Amino acid sequence: MARKKKPAPPNKIRIRKDDVVRVITGRDKGKTGRVLSVDRTTGRALVEGVMTVKKHIRPNPGKGIKGGIAERESPIHISNVMVLTSDGQATRIATRMETIGGKTRRTRIARKTGEVLDKKG
Repeated sequence: MARKKKPAPPNKIRIRKDDVVRVITGRDKGKTGRVLSVDRTTGRALVEGVMTVKKHIRPNPGKGIKGGIAERESPIHISNVMVLTSDGQATRIATRMETIGGKTRRTRIARKTGEVLDKKG
């Protein structure tokens, strides 16, 4: 019996849930959307309105499910998206250590503009 090979752990994933990203390659190139979830083990993210696929659903009257064809998002690889700054520029992400009071925090920064990407609060 053949063993299923585990995917290699991806490089640092700097994209987080609720980031607005633009797709830079693939069939949905140029689309923008909000990140709904990030899977760190496979290195994929679920982006709103990107990589939509049609799923055929069988009706189940017992559960009240009506059959048909439903569209839903499919995960896209992290390397195919870039974070958008507040003015809509796609950028890579850098990290910087900042000391606020007595605590040291790592904050994400846009490489193109130097804008802080982490939301305060």
